[in-house]
Amino acid sequence: MTTANKITLTRIAMIPFFIYFAAQPMLIIDRGNYIVSFPTCTVIALVLFCVASFTDFLDGYVARKYNQVTDFGKFVDPLADKLLVASALILFVEQKAMAGWMVCVILARELIITSLRVVAANKGVVMAATWTGKVKTCVQIGGIIVIYLHYIIFGALASQPNTSFSAIFAIRTDGADLILTIVGWVVTLVTIYSGYDYLRKNWDLIKDGAVKAK
Repeated sequence: MTTANKITLTRIAMIPFFIYFAAQPMLIIDRGNYIVSFPTCTVIALVLFCVASFTDFLDGYVARKYNQVTDFGKFVDPLADKLLVASALILFVEQKAMAGWMVCVILARELIITSLRVVAANKGVVMAATWTGKVKTCVQIGGIIVIYLHYIIFGALASQPNTSFSAIFAIRTDGADLILTIVGWVVTLVTIYSGYDYLRKNWDLIKDGAVKAK
């Protein structure tokens, strides 16, 4: 097995650990004692997510530099990316950090383009990655990191002994919701445009398949 594939498998192996820590409450609030605990699990989840995201760049770099591009890597690498990002986004819905419909739209785009790639591969056509696809990936990863940083910073400030409980929730209901909303819209709109760009550039493939299906 090549070094690049080992790095990819390492990323996949990290996903269950990421899910465990990411699934913990990003803010632990004891209303009885007016205490907000520092979000340690969120910090660990962010570190795991960043390391796993970096391995996405690393395995691609190693594969190209040392001529280790394999069919196994072509299949597993994008699968690992989608599992990592999808895990974070789905948990955001449960934690009310992102609207459910936004995550549905994002995941739908991924499924549509992945299905299109399968159809193209069966026809012997290679769908090259577009610049919008690369931007989409960076925006999704960046958006997830911003959301985690937001909760970490807020939790760190709110857990200070001299912070009043009323001030905590004043900040939480004003600036917090605005940041989460902006990040959610940016990630969703970029993802939609990326999907549109892929479909537009490969419309002949879709049209050809529809004609033959009739």
